[in-house]
Amino acid sequence: MRWYQHVAYFFGGAFLVNAIPHFVNGVSGHPFQSPFAHPPGEGLSSALVNVLWGSFNFFIAYVLLAKVGTFEVRRWRHIVHVATGGILMAAMLARALGRFYGGL
Repeated sequence: MRWYQHVAYFFGGAFLVNAIPHFVNGVSGHPFQSPFAHPPGEGLSSALVNVLWGSFNFFIAYVLLAKVGTFEVRRWRHIVHVATGGILMAAMLARALGRFYGGL
């Protein structure tokens, strides 16, 4: 495995996890924080903006996981990189969004 595949799989996991709350809130019709809100990351964006932002994140995750190298679900090293990126992104989202929703 080349060095850039490690990086791609790590960020693929991060983009995959970041896509979930935006997409789910968007298709549920709820406004949610996004980089396009005012102020960025704190204000609420419309459901449509979040569906589009979540879809874009899914697309980037797909490109990083499926098009860089040969990602194999059964290779533990590949899964560790994706899981590490995903868990770190999830922790950052929990910390950042927890102040808005009573988490942290």
